[in-house]
Amino acid sequence: MPGNSFGQFFRITTWGESHGPALGVVIDGCPPLLNLDESTIQKKLDKRRPGKGGAVETPRKEPDRVEILSGVFEGKTTGTPISLLIRNKDAKSSSYDRLREVFRPGHGDYTYWKKYGVRDHRGGGRSSGRETAARVAAAAVAQVLLRSAGIDVRAYTVALGGVAAVRRDLEEVEKNTFFCPDAEAVESMEKRISEVRAAGDSVGGIVEVVAAGVPAGLGEPVFDKLDAEIAGALMSIGAVKGVEIGAGFQAAVMLGSENNDPIGPEGCFYSNNSGGILAGISNGNDIVARAAVKPIPSISREQDTIDMSGKPVKLRVGGRHDASAIPRIVPVCEAMVQLVLADHLLRNRSIQTLVGQAREN
Repeated sequence: MPGNSFGQFFRITTWGESHGPALGVVIDGCPPLLNLDESTIQKKLDKRRPGKGGAVETPRKEPDRVEILSGVFEGKTTGTPISLLIRNKDAKSSSYDRLREVFRPGHGDYTYWKKYGVRDHRGGGRSSGRETAARVAAAAVAQVLLRSAGIDVRAYTVALGGVAAVRRDLEEVEKNTFFCPDAEAVESMEKRISEVRAAGDSVGGIVEVVAAGVPAGLGEPVFDKLDAEIAGALMSIGAVKGVEIGAGFQAAVMLGSENNDPIGPEGCFYSNNSGGILAGISNGNDIVARAAVKPIPSISREQDTIDMSGKPVKLRVGGRHDASAIPRIVPVCEAMVQLVLADHLLRNRSIQTLVGQAREN
């Protein structure tokens, strides 16, 4: 199974399954001498881990304790591959026994089986949202690199189950379980989630990611455009079904005079419909991306499906599941943008080194 690695200069490879003994990630290309310990990584994992409570989340309780196996010595990165391990502690595979021969609607069960001729019915294996724990762990390392360059990435919920956040008060994000920047919207979100869970259903939402302090010049022309890489990174998250940058789909109904961002002295942009990216290269403005998150497909309402012989069956999915991928997907969206920016930061440094050498000659 290819496709488990991401990035070029800051490259990660994730491994492991939802109901296997552990998950993990190997990070290659991280520069040496960055301050890093397990507590730094743990802070990000704690935002994503299941079982913290609340109306939205699964009862599965995973401590998600990270172990650094290599690449760090006396609290600093060494420049060698960093290997991180997260053990599964609360997997209850018996809950999936009745799904051994049945395909769950909305999941990758059917497509994995058609592609590989085999599938892990215990929570979806690699297609499980639990795989994203490894991405978040890797992004904690990327975050250290980015902050050393003055770049800060924040993600938060701007819509959930049809309830939209109006305000963008980032001080509110860590004060509620939804990571929402609008305190007034939180109450409505909680009510909506309670209604949907009681009906045996689930909801989706929208996550916004903003990267501040990104210098102009990150991104590669044509196929490795920065916005293309961010969109691809966010779309690699299983529950994400759409991505927009800056004005996004709204740009389709704007005039050119409305959509263009006027440029002032010293490269100051008076608006940010571009989302901080022009021609695939960062322009110095905040990078703004939004991800549309679909409802969790595992619901207790009866659905039509088939078994592995092709026979129609009715299915109610039991077990322990979230009512929404939000809020736990919020740090995952943040992580994927961090991984893209860390990779392009290192790629740009190599180019600038060559440009500097050429100018000297």
